[in-house]
Parts: sequence; structure tokens; C-alpha cells
Amino acid sequence: MIRHLLHELAKDAIDPVAAARRGLRPPLPKRFYQAAGVGEREGAFVVLLDGKIAKTPAKRPLALPTRALAQAVAAEWAAQSETIDFAKMPLTRLVHLAVDRVADEAAAVAAEVTKYAGSDLLFYRAAEPAGLAAAQAAAWEPVIAWASEALGAYFTLAEGVRFVAQPAAALIAIRIEIGKFKPPFELAALASATTLTGSALLALALARRRLTFEQAWAAAHVDEDWNIGRWGGDAEAAARRAARFHEFAAAARLFEMLA
Repeated sequence: MIRHLLHELAKDAIDPVAAARRGLRPPLPKRFYQAAGVGEREGAFVVLLDGKIAKTPAKRPLALPTRALAQAVAAEWAAQSETIDFAKMPLTRLVHLAVDRVADEAAAVAAEVTKYAGSDLLFYRAAEPAGLAAAQAAAWEPVIAWASEALGAYFTLAEGVRFVAQPAAALIAIRIEIGKFKPPFELAALASATTLTGSALLALALARRRLTFEQAWAAAHVDEDWNIGRWGGDAEAAARRAARFHEFAAAARLFEMLA
């Protein structure tokens, strides 16, 4: 569920280099409005394009719960030039996902975030080299400790990538915590952050301000950064990571503007 929804969210933005090579991106739509702004309608803040309420791809009103969020989305619309490039509008695309999909499928999305926690990135550790193992421990142990202390979720760690079943009580504790995230916007941000990091625990720690945005992103890429440090980087991989970084930044901003 999350994988499918976030694939729709990311599309070519996740792999812009490969998309360009394949010629998959359709022509960008022309900008059809002069001004983007914010208004209030029936207790919500709406994005206005030339005074008319903007619509999502499913033709639903782009109505948001806070003025700050509406202003940020409107700013993405205002920043477009002669065409509208949604790959450069990650916050808009995330709120579209929230309004059009998460609002209707909240229970399934919450279940998928919980499923991530059953095989979370943070549980699987390298035995060697020692430097990588130490880097993982430094980035991940504080989050594991936070989950046990704040959420009452005690997990089993493992070496390597062989699946290890987690205690039922720990997953119940995580499911309860995920249930506190209101659909569609809080839950959409949590789902996005989970998918982009591969870790429900990192997403929860970000949302609960246990980690900063930069700390959560770095923790999700400990292994990748270790390999880059030893063997060097790859241009296409760097482009994909940069695109995912902007998606993750949108999820982090959404958490902040809902607070």
C-alpha cells in the first residue's frame, strides 16, 4: 500500500536521470494562472489560483488544516515559471497524496507503516567491518533506546540481513503510536518518511522531534555513506538520492507545519 502510494508520489522525481534517458516524462503542462495565494473556506485554508480554489488530481479542493501549510504549498505554485513541474513541488504532491488517497485508505496505510516496523532498517546490523558497525550503533542505538523508553517497544536486534521476528508486544506498542497520527496529513507525512528511510522508527523519531531532519536522513544512509567513503559515489545514485532528499524534506516540513 505505502510502496504503491509513494511510487505514485515520487514517479520520475525519484530517478530523474533514468527518466530523462528513457524519455518517460510527458510534456509539462502550461502555467494557467497569474497568482497563487491562500484563502479560508469552511474552517480550512485553501490554495487559490487566480482566486479559484486549486484542485487535486482527483478534483478535490486543495483544503489544508493550517495557514502555514497552505502558504507553503501556494509558494510552490507561485514559483513555477511558464510550465508546471510537479517534480519541483514535493510538498504539493505530498498533500495531493494525503487528500486523494490517504484520506480514503488511512487504516491500510497505518497498517503498512506498522509492517515496516516489523523488519525495520535499524534492527539489522553489520558484524564487520568494525567502522561500519560502530557508525550504525552511533546513529541507531539512540533511536532504539527512545522507542523502548518512550513507547515501551523492546525490539530484537540481529547481525546480517536474515529476517528476525519481533516481539508482538513491541509491534503492538508501535501500532498504538502510529494510531495517534491523524489522517490524512500527519499519516501521509509519516508514511512518506517511513518509505523514504526504510524505517518506521526513524520516521516516528522525526515526527516526535527525537531526531532532527538532518539526523534522521543521515541515520537512514549510514550504510550508503560508508560505502561511498570507501569506494566513491555514483552520479546516477546521487541524483536519485537528491530527489528522495527533497521528498523527505517535504515530509519533515509537513510535520512542522501541522504542529
